[in-house]
Amino acid sequence: MIQTRHGSCHCGAVKFAVDIDLAPEGQRSPQLRPGPWYATTLRCNCSFCGKTRMWKNHVPSESFRLLQGADHLTHYRFGEGSIDHTFCKTCGVYAFVSASEPAMGGDFYCVNVACLDDVGDDELAAAPIRYEDGANDEWGRSPRVTGHM
Repeated sequence: MIQTRHGSCHCGAVKFAVDIDLAPEGQRSPQLRPGPWYATTLRCNCSFCGKTRMWKNHVPSESFRLLQGADHLTHYRFGEGSIDHTFCKTCGVYAFVSASEPAMGGDFYCVNVACLDDVGDDELAAAPIRYEDGANDEWGRSPRVTGHM
């Protein structure tokens, strides 16, 4: 079910709230937007996610609120530059990204699930995960090996 959760970077300079669904399959709310991106959490093996170990969950932009720390964020864009990767300038934690893609319903955020402060270990362990083979631009396919992700 969709619940408001709170997250932060490691030092606490950046804080956010997000309406997110981490429930296991069969217990989830109806998706706010169609598409596989909003149906589950995701782990990807692309060059960036592989190095940062990003555990992402897409949410529509209206489901995300930056509560504090805009002045503590630094930005990184690569490739086509369509994704705004944000990091805390103080501690370096990568808490979320933002982008806009028409195929994905417009503006959205990817929240780093590991940065959610009010989600317990049991709930994280039960959250559904879909694996993406971003290293080979096969986003709808799982990579051959996922154990390290």
